[in-house]
Amino acid sequence: MEGNGTADKFVYDFAEGNKDLKDLLGGKGANLAEMTNLGLPVPAGFTITTVACQRYLASGEHVDGLDEEITSHLTKLEESMGKRLGDPADPLLVSVRSGAKFSMPGMMETVLNVGLNDESVAGLSAQAGGNDRFAWDSYRRLIQMFGKTVCDVPGDEFEQALHNAKTVKGVRDDTDLDAGDLKQLVSAFKEVFAKHTGHDFPQDPREQMDRAVAAVFRSWNADRAVLYRRQERIPADLGTAVNVVAMVFGNLGADSGTGVAFTRDPATGEQGVYGDYLANAQGEDVVAGIRNTVPLQDLEGMDSKSYEELLGIMATLEGHYRDLCDIEFTIERGKLWMLQTRVGKRTAAAAFTIAAQLIDEDVIDLDEALRRVTGAQLAQLMFPRFDLEGDPEVVTKGVGASPGAAYGEVVFTAARAVELAAEGKDVILVRRETNPDDLPGMIAAQGILTSRGGKTSHAAVVARGMGKTCVCGADQLEVSPSSFVVGKYTVNEGDVISIDGTTGKVYLGEVPVRPSEVVQYFEGDLDPALANEPLVAAVHQLMTHADERRRLAVRTNADTGPDAARARRFGAQGVGLCRTEHMFLGDRRELVERLILAEGAEQRQAALNALQPLQRKDFLELFREMNGLPVTVRLIDPPLHEFLPSLEDLAVHVAVAKERGESAKRSEKMLAAVRRMHESNPMLGMRGVRLGLVVPGLFAMQVRAIAEAAVALAKEGGKPRPEIMVPLVGAVQELETVRVEAEKIIAEVVGDSGVEILIGTMIEVPRAALTAGQIAEAAEFFSFGTNDLTQMGWGFSRDDVEGAFFWRYLELGIFGISPFESIDREGVGRLVRIASEEGRATRPDLKLGVCGEHGGDPESVHFFHEVGLDYVSCSPFRVPVARLEAARAVVSVARG
Repeated sequence: MEGNGTADKFVYDFAEGNKDLKDLLGGKGANLAEMTNLGLPVPAGFTITTVACQRYLASGEHVDGLDEEITSHLTKLEESMGKRLGDPADPLLVSVRSGAKFSMPGMMETVLNVGLNDESVAGLSAQAGGNDRFAWDSYRRLIQMFGKTVCDVPGDEFEQALHNAKTVKGVRDDTDLDAGDLKQLVSAFKEVFAKHTGHDFPQDPREQMDRAVAAVFRSWNADRAVLYRRQERIPADLGTAVNVVAMVFGNLGADSGTGVAFTRDPATGEQGVYGDYLANAQGEDVVAGIRNTVPLQDLEGMDSKSYEELLGIMATLEGHYRDLCDIEFTIERGKLWMLQTRVGKRTAAAAFTIAAQLIDEDVIDLDEALRRVTGAQLAQLMFPRFDLEGDPEVVTKGVGASPGAAYGEVVFTAARAVELAAEGKDVILVRRETNPDDLPGMIAAQGILTSRGGKTSHAAVVARGMGKTCVCGADQLEVSPSSFVVGKYTVNEGDVISIDGTTGKVYLGEVPVRPSEVVQYFEGDLDPALANEPLVAAVHQLMTHADERRRLAVRTNADTGPDAARARRFGAQGVGLCRTEHMFLGDRRELVERLILAEGAEQRQAALNALQPLQRKDFLELFREMNGLPVTVRLIDPPLHEFLPSLEDLAVHVAVAKERGESAKRSEKMLAAVRRMHESNPMLGMRGVRLGLVVPGLFAMQVRAIAEAAVALAKEGGKPRPEIMVPLVGAVQELETVRVEAEKIIAEVVGDSGVEILIGTMIEVPRAALTAGQIAEAAEFFSFGTNDLTQMGWGFSRDDVEGAFFWRYLELGIFGISPFESIDREGVGRLVRIASEEGRATRPDLKLGVCGEHGGDPESVHFFHEVGLDYVSCSPFRVPVARLEAARAVVSVARG
């Protein structure tokens, strides 16, 4: 646990905490405490800790001593404010807000105006100088939020009642309803509440507060919160803190309001004044996007004093946190109050740009800059963008809230987005505004388009956090359940649109895409005019430092010269996996069929002789592209029958031929071969080293082709560095047998050419990991095949289980993430650690790498650094990501 919090203390006043107590006080509570300590205008309040939440959820509601602590701190709050909670004559009202360690925007609950009831609404009006409209507006908000949050009353029914009130009045905006209208609306809301709960809205202020606190605790396990944590890889056992804060009101009139500000543009990183403001409103109106906001700059003309004070506080907070800050504030009759700050979520482009800016401003050093960006963000920057040369038709423009280029079929509900995405279709989720219940659809969609809200709305904040393209506030859109209309255009569900999250433009149809500038930079194909663009310059600066700091080398998985060449441009330092079986596909499949169908040694050798020059040509091309760098060639791994047509197709073909009286001798021969080689579980059958030991000459042909290609490159003046990798070894005797034959061939071919060829093995069978000390006696390197090691370690058939039950395992929290995506540290990772330690105990200079898909996964790269591997290998596109994460692994450890 961070800081010096005491686990047995459940409640902290803001003056008792600080920003380092996020584990205990949550991000919101810790930062409210920090702003209080900085002397900024923060309403009084206290925080109920995450420990209290954990115990509440574990105990089924009762936590010994919690009620007494809350009472004690509430009493202090009442004394400091000179008011009592819900006092009919002069009520203290509070907000009850969630606040976990990690920001989870909109995923958990908030209840405002707690303490209001039928009597205290008059006292609130008196506090506001007889402003009855404000008092009744505050009361209807409490009933609506309390009903939906605490009692699960359908929010749509409150919205319908509000819509009916505006329809009767003949107005469009909430602000056009007067005190009498709102008083009637309170009565309507109470009827909705009673219909769904079976009892009246509670009038006891303390009961309201206690039930709101409990609802916030329970919201930690709400479906949307669980889904968001899974998406963002947030641990499920942290719990949320609860912040009880004295209310300040932005809905008192034109001299009041609420807003959200960023100290830099969260989309681009540019410095300036960014944010949204809404006069005569409470904070939830801004986040929910219920009314369209005005730019923060407009506040200067409305209330210059508060605007200048806000700019000063923004500068203070960015200087204090040394990062972009996201700030929520309220102005109550000209008085500015700070309600929240946090290190702001930002787009991938902004993350890199801001990190570079802060380096230039001497705020952070290069190592800290690496900690501020991630491989996932770099991957986002490598996605393509729209190619607008065809002048696509723009139907409308909104606010570019989260950059990217996305296209797909229009859908209008989260459920429909999930349904079509499961069918493999790209979709764009279109809503008036999103709410937390839309999260599954937002995850499923390629992009999100809303007609309301701005850069700080729910849709914008969540989309930026997920790296999803998002356009908000396209207020020309008239959205209905199955279509939207904008000007002369009507777009129905199923029609295709394209949205640009940078410019905010919406296009009809599918707009073609072009490579990103970042990919062009890595390819060395960037227009010189763009070389000094802030984003490209930032990527160059941080990647240069990353290469200086990382210990792990980064290789690529490549089977062809062009793939190897591209990976080398992306920074690959060799090939960690060349899959030779991929060289047997296409036109060469017939030669493999000849090998499989060979009758006797002579026919088999003839087939191998035909394959050898083709293999040699392939290897020479690969060695040339990686001249001077290591190239690990894996000998053939999959079962041979995979190169033949399927059993079902052959059986049908033979049956049809017989029915027609046609000859099908070759097909019959292949069918017999397929049946002969059929295995119940081919992944555990005749493949890898077993294939090489059983099929005479197969591995020998490949070893000879590798050696001959290396010698040919050496004769050209090149520097080949081939490494021969034997797959699926489970016992040292298997490797020793292959090695004896391989060394004879290598010695014969290499002669005095000076070419050196290493021989090693993949560690992908659990037994190999557990006997690595023995296997290292015959291996000069290990490369961990973590795909198969995961399959065999878990007993999973990957092709079957991911669709069959992984969804349920993820839902139940058995997995935080699929073990095929990120290394299972405790199980498969332990096998890697054991093999590394025992292998090097036998052979201290043993080279260690990984060539499974985990080699490009950011979290896994950190683990491989910790274990002491020498390199990771991944697909060409992931090479820059692995380079960055390898450096971040170093600086994360350095910070300690």
